[in-house]
Amino acid sequence: MGSREILGIIPARGSSKSIPKKNLYPLCGRPLIEYTFEAAKGSKYLSRIVLTTDDEQIASLGEHNEIEVPFLLPDNLAQNDTFALPVIQHAIDYLEKHEGYSPDIIVILQPTSPLRKARHIDEAIELLLNTGADSVVSVVEVPHRYNPVSVMKIEEGRLVPFLQGEGTRILRRQDKPKVYARNGAAVYVVTKETVMNQNSLFGNDCRPMMMSCEESVDIDSLFDLRIAEMMLKDKGK
Repeated sequence: MGSREILGIIPARGSSKSIPKKNLYPLCGRPLIEYTFEAAKGSKYLSRIVLTTDDEQIASLGEHNEIEVPFLLPDNLAQNDTFALPVIQHAIDYLEKHEGYSPDIIVILQPTSPLRKARHIDEAIELLLNTGADSVVSVVEVPHRYNPVSVMKIEEGRLVPFLQGEGTRILRRQDKPKVYARNGAAVYVVTKETVMNQNSLFGNDCRPMMMSCEESVDIDSLFDLRIAEMMLKDKGK
């Protein structure tokens, strides 16, 4: 992409509440995170790929897959309640202070999206550059049964509308508004200025990159792993 320096960052903590050692959990005979390594290496636009982790086993696997591991993530940034933004800012700050390296664009690739491919990464980068947006985030259309106009909540044992004035109308699927959710997100593309100066992964101009439901499996449970396993076997991989 011309003279643009595009840094891919793979954030991968060692601990996980839902599945122990989730990023290393076997999926069709391979550690889960290896699918993200493969997608990142297949991108035609990433100038550099860095793995940020607090776990030496994950770091070793990254190096085995020819992914850079320039540091181990400090413990205070590897907690279950740590947000993504400070982890990404730490990686950018570290590379600038220790190497004088300063990318123009950051691509964040969560290891929990094994069905995301290199083409999705490249499409998201192209969308950001072609639109001049602050960020691009991969999304999936929300199934109609989970549409906000149908969603309810429970208050004092009673089922009530989640949105005022909604929830009780019986709408045909085709009458419901289309809504979208981040699918992990499998891909975030954001300018360095947005991350470091606006303290945001989204900025003021965030564009969506659509992915299918089949491509959007996000591993949060053993059930998700089984779904991903079936999808991968169907694709013969």
